[in-house]
Amino acid sequence: MNTNFFNQIAQLNITGVLQLNITKGTENNLVVSVILQNEGCGDSAKNLIPPLNLRGTAEELDEGFFHQITIPIQTASGLMVDMESFMKQLEEAKKQSAIEKEKTDKAKKEKEFKEKKYKDAMTKVDELDKEGKYREAWMKISDVTAFPEKADEIRKRKTSLSAKFEAPSLFAEEQEENSEQSKGGFYHEYLADEVDEGAELENEDEY
Repeated sequence: MNTNFFNQIAQLNITGVLQLNITKGTENNLVVSVILQNEGCGDSAKNLIPPLNLRGTAEELDEGFFHQITIPIQTASGLMVDMESFMKQLEEAKKQSAIEKEKTDKAKKEKEFKEKKYKDAMTKVDELDKEGKYREAWMKISDVTAFPEKADEIRKRKTSLSAKFEAPSLFAEEQEENSEQSKGGFYHEYLADEVDEGAELENEDEY
């Protein structure tokens, strides 16, 4: 006997395993349960798709079986394919999210480490500044290339410390110079007084 049953099954163009359960019912009826399984679909929601149940005589099923199952089975097949595609995209999104999170966490840790390093260095600078060790404090200030975002703050601090360890030395030289001049002036005044006193004594001797 010739039949095109399997030819029509092939024409359904479905993805998965088509399962048919046929049982004999009452009054010469047959009960056919059709369900499509797709193990490639990782979404558990596929288990909510119910089987398609058909009831009728053999003649009725021969005539209307494929007409009844084609659209529902193709719809279920497409749905599970879409569900699997969605699950894969969701998994990829999770993976990308995890990668981005890891990048963000790494960048955050690096930023925190960098900020701590800068803060520690400036704390040391403050300590040396308070101790009057201005040149050492200047040397401890972080380099601008290492902390470009702190460039203005670094330059201002270096300028401030430079003024402290450079200006006093010039002032000291001026003080020393003024002191020497004062000493010289005092010496000349002393000599002048001595000369005047000597002249007075000589005049008294003449009388």
